[in-house]
Amino acid sequence: MRVRKVTVSFLAAATMLMAETAQERLKEASVVFTEIMGTPEKGIPEELLGKANCIVIIPGMKSGAIGIGGKYGRGYAMCRNKSGVGWGAPAAMRVEGGSFGLQIGGQSTDVVMLVMNDRGMEHLLKSKFTLGGDASIAAGPVGREATAKTDASMGAEILSWSRARGVFAGISLQGATLRNDDEGNHELYGKDVDSKDILTSDIAAPPEARPLIAALNRYAKVEGHDSADQAKPDK
Repeated sequence: MRVRKVTVSFLAAATMLMAETAQERLKEASVVFTEIMGTPEKGIPEELLGKANCIVIIPGMKSGAIGIGGKYGRGYAMCRNKSGVGWGAPAAMRVEGGSFGLQIGGQSTDVVMLVMNDRGMEHLLKSKFTLGGDASIAAGPVGREATAKTDASMGAEILSWSRARGVFAGISLQGATLRNDDEGNHELYGKDVDSKDILTSDIAAPPEARPLIAALNRYAKVEGHDSADQAKPDK
């Protein structure tokens, strides 16, 4: 009972620390992705981005300093549109718990996940699933390491990375729970809308999503398609 109370207290405190708006979190997600990809030698391999079905970006995930590994973050998932070339509208997501490996208590960590195949996307479309339990997850390769490590990691449904204190590396979020953020979706779209509907339809993306969509279209190229065509803004 005591551990449960401490966990609830931590999540409540984390929520207060992350009391920004859904629009601000979306802008932060765009900044995180653009900064990570701005250093090709240390970013996510574009080859993997080109193969990914979806991406999840959690800016500023909080890690507790209370000895129980509490973590909590809010961000967005985006999947390719029906054409398979460009990217669709963002769906709000929450991440809770999980193991990052070595962490400094209380630090803020940016997390990026790539959903690499249809099985992984099926999990993403559920209201809730566990990474490493329901869906297989592995630490993603960085920069030129892709050639050496891609074969070993491509069996995973989801690949993941983290950035903390300027260090970007692959991580495995074993045990973390990824769920829909209904409150975030309502705030962003001004109405009740399910994450599954957002990710599988041609719902119009909010204006705040345009920078992130443009960045994804730039870096997450699909072989055989010109980046200029991908970068055309959604109407």
